[in-house]
Amino acid sequence: MKLTKGRPANMEGRPASEVAVYDFLDRLDVEYQTLSHPAAFTMEECEAVRKVIDTPVFKNLFLTNKQQTLFFLLMMPADKPFKTKYLSSQLGCARLSFASVEHMQAMLHITPGAVSPMGLIHDTDHKVRLIVDSDLKSTDRYACHPCVNTASVAITLDDLLNKVVTATGHDYTWVTLPHEI
Repeated sequence: MKLTKGRPANMEGRPASEVAVYDFLDRLDVEYQTLSHPAAFTMEECEAVRKVIDTPVFKNLFLTNKQQTLFFLLMMPADKPFKTKYLSSQLGCARLSFASVEHMQAMLHITPGAVSPMGLIHDTDHKVRLIVDSDLKSTDRYACHPCVNTASVAITLDDLLNKVVTATGHDYTWVTLPHEI
């Protein structure tokens, strides 16, 4: 694992969706660190990343309503259980389920295991709504994948929500999800 300030030193062979994240962050003059690491698909594998980058890693879920007309990207604590009914009621929509891989790739340019709010830079049609669990309000820094699961980017949560998300033309909604289900 290699930690660098800003973009990785070696950009060779990195996919365009990942490079676009670094370009976007650099254009916004956002301070960030990048950790290049073996593929991390599970929260357990992300825990190893968290230890090296010394920054919380959250659970990011790409969701849709039954009709597949509304799409949501949910950020929540990694150790918090998720039940769709609690989120659906707060959003005022039909019960949610995981969105398809095809929608994920088309809208956010990401694949399963790499879901991240950084994918919003690719959602130029603004079809995805960012939802943030209120437990994250007290978090200073945040680590997420830059549209691939072989790297993690650490930035302040304030920069993520108020610089990055704003610059994509998206907004975000705070929700309160229960700790116990």
